[in-house]
Amino acid sequence: MHILVCCGHTRNVQRKYKSEAGESMGKPEKKLKKILRILGITGAVYGVFRFLLPLVVPFLFAVLFAVWLWPSAQKISRHLRWKVPGIRRELIIPEGAVAVFELLLLFAILMGIVSLGGRKLFQELVRLSERLPLWVQEMDRGLTKLCRLTEQTFCLKTDMAVFAVRAMLKEGIFSLRQRAMTLFVNHSASCLRFFVYMGVFGAIVLIATGLLVQEMDFWKKRFRQSEFHEEWSRVCERLTNAGTVYLRAQGILLVITTLICVVGFWLMGNPYYLLVGIAVGILDALPVFGVGTVLIPWAILMLILGKWERAIWLFVIYVICYFLREILEAKLMSRKVGMTPFETLLSMYVGVQLFGIFGFLLGPAGFLLIRDLNQVWGHEAPDNC
Repeated sequence: MHILVCCGHTRNVQRKYKSEAGESMGKPEKKLKKILRILGITGAVYGVFRFLLPLVVPFLFAVLFAVWLWPSAQKISRHLRWKVPGIRRELIIPEGAVAVFELLLLFAILMGIVSLGGRKLFQELVRLSERLPLWVQEMDRGLTKLCRLTEQTFCLKTDMAVFAVRAMLKEGIFSLRQRAMTLFVNHSASCLRFFVYMGVFGAIVLIATGLLVQEMDFWKKRFRQSEFHEEWSRVCERLTNAGTVYLRAQGILLVITTLICVVGFWLMGNPYYLLVGIAVGILDALPVFGVGTVLIPWAILMLILGKWERAIWLFVIYVICYFLREILEAKLMSRKVGMTPFETLLSMYVGVQLFGIFGFLLGPAGFLLIRDLNQVWGHEAPDNC
């Protein structure tokens, strides 16, 4: 009896060992498939962003505008109906025409705001150009004093260092003018092409938006009947939610930071408060930089020059902007984007290296695409990549 029990135990141990061995043999294949799937999805996303996306950018904008304007255009079109006497049919303004009008109205309002702000910025630039000679004279006096001190310290001839520095400055200004003229001549044609391209780009977006709004029911039906409906729905919903949260948070932070900087510089008595405030606010929107990149060195310089009041103002503006960004960013974005701060910074850096300045947006979008497609095709848990 004891022998039978031992034999049965031995068989159970052998079966358990075989099952564990089978599982261990199956895990490398599963891992290899997962690695190949991730590499394939990554390569496909990179290829789409690199080669296909530049070709369809205006149509992507048209899709976004069409989805956004379709509900309001549909409501307005239903109310804009007239019965023409003597004709049984009603006169209806198409939904696409309403959407085009809404887009043009939005663009006109945006251009009005930009023109008002641009007029103020132009006035500050004119004031800046008027004060530039005074700053050059102050810099010349400072350099002259420094050169005199250098001559006295090293027992040099009088005006030797002054003439040398002035000759270097004249040569540098002359070379700078030549390079500026060369750049202006070489890039004038490219600037003209850019403006023509932007005009064509805007016209395509406008026309495509009207057509998509007019055919929205057809495209929604075709989308639901697609074989990739599940994948498209998952990816579009994910990117839309994450992109909306991210862009809204960054937009709110940009506006608030810019307003704080503009008001702070205005209270300081800076005559270029609008120009400098907008520049610092835009710099704060960049992921690697921030308001401290400008305000901290500026405050240190004011301390060195003995201007304590300006240094304190700059430090207060920096502290307010820093803590406000930390509090609002955590409150607005929370975990809705689905990316940790390290993942966001890493994806932005890789995106910039691969796609240039637009990599700030394409990097996080590509990361979310790769992760979500891997989840859909791998049937994995939501937060497992």
